[in-house]
Amino acid sequence: MAAAVELSSVSTGIRALFCMLTPNESSFEKVEDVPQYVQQATPFFIGLMVLELVVGVLKTGGSVVKIGDGLTSISAGMVSRLPMLFMRGCELAGYVYVWDRYRLVELPWDSAWTWWLTFLGVDFCYYWVHRFAHEAAILWAAHQVHHSSEYYNLTTALRQSLTQQFASWIFYLPMALAVPPSIFAVHIQLNLLYQFWIHTELITDLGPLEWVFNTPKHHRVHHGRNLYCIDKNYGGILIIWDRLFGTFALETDKVVYGLVYPIKTFEILYIQFHYYLYLWKKSKIYKNISNKLLTFLNGPSWKPGKPRLGDHKGNPKVTGKEVPHVPSWPLHLQVYVVLHFLLVLRTYHDLFENKMVLSQLTILGMTGYVLLTLTSMGFIIDQRPTAAVLEMLRCVVMVTMHRYSYMKPLLPALAVPTEAFVSLSLLYWGLQSFSQLHGIKKKAG
Repeated sequence: MAAAVELSSVSTGIRALFCMLTPNESSFEKVEDVPQYVQQATPFFIGLMVLELVVGVLKTGGSVVKIGDGLTSISAGMVSRLPMLFMRGCELAGYVYVWDRYRLVELPWDSAWTWWLTFLGVDFCYYWVHRFAHEAAILWAAHQVHHSSEYYNLTTALRQSLTQQFASWIFYLPMALAVPPSIFAVHIQLNLLYQFWIHTELITDLGPLEWVFNTPKHHRVHHGRNLYCIDKNYGGILIIWDRLFGTFALETDKVVYGLVYPIKTFEILYIQFHYYLYLWKKSKIYKNISNKLLTFLNGPSWKPGKPRLGDHKGNPKVTGKEVPHVPSWPLHLQVYVVLHFLLVLRTYHDLFENKMVLSQLTILGMTGYVLLTLTSMGFIIDQRPTAAVLEMLRCVVMVTMHRYSYMKPLLPALAVPTEAFVSLSLLYWGLQSFSQLHGIKKKAG
């Protein structure tokens, strides 16, 4: 009996990834009854990423994921979920507020018609969320995080913005006038889950499905910085909105991925926030208050005298021979970063699992440790001169957390090796920092 339930759960999880759940099995009367489909999908994300790695090696003879880029993408996904430790999701909270106070009609939660209407409504709203995220610079400042990788694989799907969620919820509010929050809560998750598997180069063409659905082929175009790719294919599950509203483009020339001006760093906080600083500096150039405001409200490439969305005449020319930024760093550091990433991933998991029983101060402290670790990992990947000192300080925090049981080993049997590894890490970076300091003093002398 237990095996049958487990098999059913696996089936539900896999089908949820492709939005193949039926109305009967995914309609709920109360928001509290809606499963955490996204959270439950973690094993399937991992499984598909491993499968992509294996198939990529067999198909191309090399890895489709680079360690630095892959870990940075997963790190961005981790950072994007941290606000959920302190507050309810913006999209659902705002939706419930409007539903409770301003709904005009109440569609039946147990009707298949309501389910399918919500499916179309959420996907339609997502199209406009996504389109505005490209056409308004202040929203692009958040969304550019997702486009910052120069690779295109399943880890890229996890490269999400910390701040985009604080604005995207507004676009879904009209649905709250009629659609029950419980049905919305299902589809906002299914829409997000569907978009995971389309981030791959290994699936080339899906035939007739390409006419209706968003596919890897269509979404590759969206992630390109080629001129024909920019601001195209915004759809979530369906590509019909792009065909209807004139934003559709077929994949033709080889797609070159990433931002028009690649940022060439793996430092997670910089990736999240650098464009806000850029917009602020850009707005300060203009004396006219309207130009200052339009810097944030118009398209990212807008300048006075240009159309609302600007133009792309000054973009670097894409030849198809561009090489992604891959820093050269030694193998032992790569192993080190992966091991410490796994340790912080365990801490991150425990943090979300136990958030209801932890104090706010503890949650705040553990969140700070996660951010410090991900930042320090980026410094190491970038090979920054200050990486040794930052990592030494992080190791001090890590040893303290391990001492007070806020950090656990990956497996109980690895408790002693983990403690030894943590201590040796602190010793290593302490010596590295001392060596750097001694070298600086020697040069100064």
